[in-house]
Amino acid sequence: MAKFTVYFKDNAIHTGVFDSGVVHIGRDETNDLVVDSLAVAPAHAVAVIKDGTCVLKQLNEKFPLLVNDQHTKEWSLQNNDIINIGKHYIVYNTTDEFSEKVLVSTPADFGDADVRALNEKLEDAVKSPEANLQVLNGMHIVRILRLKKAMTRLGHEGAGVIVIARRKDGYFLSALQGHEGLAINDEPLGDRTVQLQRNDVIVVDSTSMQFFLD
Repeated sequence: MAKFTVYFKDNAIHTGVFDSGVVHIGRDETNDLVVDSLAVAPAHAVAVIKDGTCVLKQLNEKFPLLVNDQHTKEWSLQNNDIINIGKHYIVYNTTDEFSEKVLVSTPADFGDADVRALNEKLEDAVKSPEANLQVLNGMHIVRILRLKKAMTRLGHEGAGVIVIARRKDGYFLSALQGHEGLAINDEPLGDRTVQLQRNDVIVVDSTSMQFFLD
């Protein structure tokens, strides 16, 4: 798992923990990590988390991407690496490295109160409404898929793959691989990131699933 903490002037603003999938970073509010600055592109970068690795990729050449103050287009992130974008920066940690020692190694202004506040935010996210997908057709009809993880990946290579990101303000659907055969409410998903609403119907490789909240 990976933890990203966004800072501004050495003050922690918000954090996100992800176990796999693609983490979108940028100014637009649909991103997984939102950095509210004109120095940041609406879609600035993505971090691809897979098999214990995390690779950061630049999305917009007009907006520079720096890791540990070095210009880069692609970077394999290591524990405690710092992503510099505009006047903000993001500290990357692997969750198996979380400890008091790691926390106190972050900027001086990031004290115990900030740690408690971030932990409370994480707890609030966990307490967000549970959501599920119900399969509507095929051999697994009526099966219930529970969306408990921060990132849920569905589909398979060659037929399209989607990711559903669980955030404090809801569940967000986007395409991870391919676009053909991916749809929501009878409309192609394309490159959109869509906030899911009750009774939305998602199609992945001819399998229809309905989104609902507990």
